[in-house]
Amino acid sequence: MLLSHRRFAALTVATVGSLTLAACGGGGFDSSSSSTSGGAGSSSTTASDTASSSSAPTGVALKMLIASSGDAETNAVKAATDAWGKATGNTVEVTVASDMDQELAQGFAGGNPADVMYMDAGKFATFAKQGSLEDYGDGFTDNDKFFESLRKTFTYDGKQYCVPKDFSALALQINTTMWKDAGLTDSDIPTTWDQLVAVSKKLTEGKVAGLGIGIGIDRLGAFVVQNGGWWLNADNTGGAAADAKVTDALKFVQDNVKAGNFKMSNDLGAGWGGEAFGKQLSAMTIEGNWIAGAMKNDYPDVKYKSVELPAGPAGKGTLMFTQCWGLAADSKNKDAAKDLIKFLTTADQQMKFADAFGVMPSRTDAAETYKAKYPDDAAFVAGGAYGHGPINVPGLTDVVAELNSQLEKMATADIAGATKSFDDNAASAIGG
Repeated sequence: MLLSHRRFAALTVATVGSLTLAACGGGGFDSSSSSTSGGAGSSSTTASDTASSSSAPTGVALKMLIASSGDAETNAVKAATDAWGKATGNTVEVTVASDMDQELAQGFAGGNPADVMYMDAGKFATFAKQGSLEDYGDGFTDNDKFFESLRKTFTYDGKQYCVPKDFSALALQINTTMWKDAGLTDSDIPTTWDQLVAVSKKLTEGKVAGLGIGIGIDRLGAFVVQNGGWWLNADNTGGAAADAKVTDALKFVQDNVKAGNFKMSNDLGAGWGGEAFGKQLSAMTIEGNWIAGAMKNDYPDVKYKSVELPAGPAGKGTLMFTQCWGLAADSKNKDAAKDLIKFLTTADQQMKFADAFGVMPSRTDAAETYKAKYPDDAAFVAGGAYGHGPINVPGLTDVVAELNSQLEKMATADIAGATKSFDDNAASAIGG
């Protein structure tokens, strides 16, 4: 899981490039989020029941490396691995990384990596390209039960390397008090871009923007997807940001920023969209399900609800952030590691993780259970069916950072120049 401070600070210019599209998502969430009732063992099915059919080798000692959001996540992962170990006669040593990227790189380079690890969607292809990851995903048990968009996210060079462990997605947050004061009702909840513009104008008053948006392509990309575009071409061999589907989406945002009814978080004096929304500097914002913890902890008096993002000219679209269970190519215990991953990704275990630290399951069957149990998160779960994963091509971190820098001041950004520059830089990086 991504650390909580990365969720909230990831949209600052200093870090958005290095985190690419992985910021704010995919793994666990603050233990105070709306989906944190119950505990790691709250499901009725026991761990020994789930692992009873295991064919794992016995007497194996596995190592696991995770990036945890806090004690709730760490304890839940340890409880799950202990349960699997007890049922199979194996052991799992869980280590919480202090610098995940560095420790992964060191382990792979030294030939002694953890057997199983959290692997971020924006980084996995880099490790896959260098031969550090086992490509076990295509033949994995129940692989078809995971959201297709998430499976594609962890596919590189035609192979699905790993299975997604959970995900997060963007939705639209509405300040219900401001909404009511503006004379709006549930029938006005926007389902199209035109409707989004109309309600944002009604909600804009004084220093309050109708819609506040976090800077960078981690948020702007949602509009791009809704317009049928993406930053790279279909086979990830080159940039496609200069395509009209991308530039028109960015121009749509820019026009509304200039009009004053949309504002970027930095123009509102906030570090991210959730802060602007929590301080009631914007009546709406676009954030992921991690916002629940921030609102509960920092802005408990603000009443709001989350709904699906409005559809664009090309239909519904959102951004998904995720991690997978990576398996080291150098692991000497691959069969046991695969069996552990199988145990950790059952619908039952995914719901235990959801109860313990607020993640959304990556399996469609578990996601339906989650949505029924946590209806306030239904808009986020819905994104699993039509969301787009992050850029997952090796070597583009600096290219994305440069694009984010050029789009920082959205009102005056040279969209044509920024997107052409991205395509040129992407061609060079991918070709190199």
